[in-house]
Amino acid sequence: MSYAERVHSAPRRRDCAGQFAAGRSAHQGVVFLLVLGLVAACVPPAEAYIGPGAGFAITSSLLVIMWTMLAAALTLLTWPLRWVIRTIRGRRAFAHAKIRRLVILGLDGMEPSLAERFMAEGRMPNLARLKARGSYRRLGTTTPPLSPVAWSTFLTGVNPGKHNIYDFLNAERRTYLPSLSSVLIRPPTRTMKIGRYEIPLNGPEIRMLRKGKPFWRDLGEHGIFTAVIRVPITFPPEPCRGVLLSAMCVPDLRGTQGMFSFYSTAGAEPGRYKTGTNGAGERTGGEQVRVKRDGNVIRAALIGPENSLVPGSGSLRVPFVVRLAKDGAGATLEVGGAKHPLQPGVYSDWITVRFSAGLGVKVNGICRFLLLATQPEFELYVTPINLDPQKPAMPIAYPAAYSSYLAKRFGAYATLGLAEDTWALNEHLIDDAAFLEQCTSCDAEREQQFFDALDNTSRGLVVCVFDGTDRIQHMFWRYLEPDHPARRNGTPSSAVGPKAIEDLYERMDALVGRTMEKVLTGDDQAMLMVISDHGFGSFRRGIDLNAWLIEHGYMRLKPDAERGTKYLAAVDWEQTRAYALGLAGMFINQKGREARGVVEPGAATQQLKREIVEKMTGMLDPQTNAVAVVRVHDREDVYHGPYRDGAPDLIIGYNRGYRVAWDTAIGKVTPAVFHDNARPWSGDHCIEPELIPGVLFCSHKVLSESPRLMDLAPTALDLFGVPVPPNYDGRPLVIDMGSTAAATGATQ
Repeated sequence: MSYAERVHSAPRRRDCAGQFAAGRSAHQGVVFLLVLGLVAACVPPAEAYIGPGAGFAITSSLLVIMWTMLAAALTLLTWPLRWVIRTIRGRRAFAHAKIRRLVILGLDGMEPSLAERFMAEGRMPNLARLKARGSYRRLGTTTPPLSPVAWSTFLTGVNPGKHNIYDFLNAERRTYLPSLSSVLIRPPTRTMKIGRYEIPLNGPEIRMLRKGKPFWRDLGEHGIFTAVIRVPITFPPEPCRGVLLSAMCVPDLRGTQGMFSFYSTAGAEPGRYKTGTNGAGERTGGEQVRVKRDGNVIRAALIGPENSLVPGSGSLRVPFVVRLAKDGAGATLEVGGAKHPLQPGVYSDWITVRFSAGLGVKVNGICRFLLLATQPEFELYVTPINLDPQKPAMPIAYPAAYSSYLAKRFGAYATLGLAEDTWALNEHLIDDAAFLEQCTSCDAEREQQFFDALDNTSRGLVVCVFDGTDRIQHMFWRYLEPDHPARRNGTPSSAVGPKAIEDLYERMDALVGRTMEKVLTGDDQAMLMVISDHGFGSFRRGIDLNAWLIEHGYMRLKPDAERGTKYLAAVDWEQTRAYALGLAGMFINQKGREARGVVEPGAATQQLKREIVEKMTGMLDPQTNAVAVVRVHDREDVYHGPYRDGAPDLIIGYNRGYRVAWDTAIGKVTPAVFHDNARPWSGDHCIEPELIPGVLFCSHKVLSESPRLMDLAPTALDLFGVPVPPNYDGRPLVIDMGSTAAATGATQ
């Protein structure tokens, strides 16, 4: 952020942060404001923004420090007056409200059939109690039921045609290349050359591509305070009347969605780590660094972002040393002038690393180290380097001081959007136990943040999403099915794997119990909802959509092209009428829209879509004779709104057990249409929406029979007496406000 942006936004940030204590006693409010104000004053001002190709925003440290301290002082001095104003406005804000506090606990991907089964078996007593007290319904999801699509609909109350998110990836029509669907990061547009340095004169562009307005902003405009913790597709953070911590699509310090590092004295052994179809070749999601042992000492370096201050100089690096114990029982890590003990199989705490770019610009990150082996080979795994929440190189919270406040209060925490490293487990660089520890520690960090928000928000909205349900089911579904290809084809099993999903649901039920006790006990004007954005199912077989298109004459490869190249590089576009990229569906190679389109828009495009829909619907798997594709959706039928043109032309509704093949997602074309999925990532939700609903538990009786995810935003507005915008596609749920029974306690 530029100096001017900091200056103009600082007073508003401090005011918003101060509202976090609204509804509490004057003493508590002063204490919280003082803490947050001091945290803000201690945040170094000359932060650098890092993104894919983005440069550093250099600001004047002295001026910003002075302004930050002045803003913090003004916040404290004017607090009594602002407290009075907020108190008066707060009473007016709740004049038409049916409740005083709404808490929405999101459990990403909770599967209804498993929740219902575990409740019946007595393993989830708190959700059973919440159901008995209020209600439980299966919750309609989105087309497609992908997390970025679903959560965007949740927070905007509209269909994807109005919020512009259809997948994790967009297919760029002019280049046939994938790009991140929700955020655009571009480098500074003006620079100045001074010797070997290239100084940016303006900040990089960090722009959210999701359209639509989060419902908590409507609440804020009517005086309702909100605390939003790690809801997907909230990066970069948008201003609100409250606090917000961003989630999905927050990059790591290198500007990627998660680049781990694996250091080993061994060379790359063919077949040692499975990576797609080419053995020990390219590693998706990480990189291997070969190191040498000098006695019991290993020297290496952490790889950071590109140094855009010195073009062509490569990545910034921070050296580290690992000294192995003589008995082989452990090691000592030396990095950044500090020493940290390492024990085999045990993660280190979050360790702060500082990259120096020159001219006094330093960029902080945090990571965890996992010593995997010392003999016969040295093996060390390092998590992706997360943005440091105390000194983030990109904005990850609103107000900016909020991320630092949480770190000061509870210690460092994961900030990466997809913090649990699924790819390290997919490539067998870490085992089941190491991955589970990441998931449980991330959830533990989230719970601290969630309960802190509950403690400080006695009136208003609190929304928090936990990711462990999604990540663990993705990676451990294979243990629910003895004949899953991932079990048959040699994916290593473990002692922790068979009970991982069962234990997960029991842990989430205990979280619900603690939440019920904190939210519902003694408060008859609070409402608790526990929701999931979609359900979950098995991923046994992948479908190469591009291979199917070739088989049916809709795509052709170049005569001399080799299958398996990424980003559709082997495609002969002059002979191709349709193609697939990403997880959601297919695109017509349309003239005037695609760079080398051949299909005329209008009638010809519609006829081609109808032809593909007819041929693909009901597709059978030749190995099992099961239906693999239940339905193919034409975007014209399922989306409406100003951004529909950004959607895939066709959205594939897979049966349970099926999903788009791994290679199709990145534009590789393989020889076969169907492939066994032998990776640990063995569960998924890229399934026909009607087959994969989410869950809705509510402390009050929901009278609506078929609630949808898009109905929750207008429901929240209605509960607080705020008018529902006319562009909403969702409708307020009918809830019996007189139905609450006395709180019956909660099982911990």
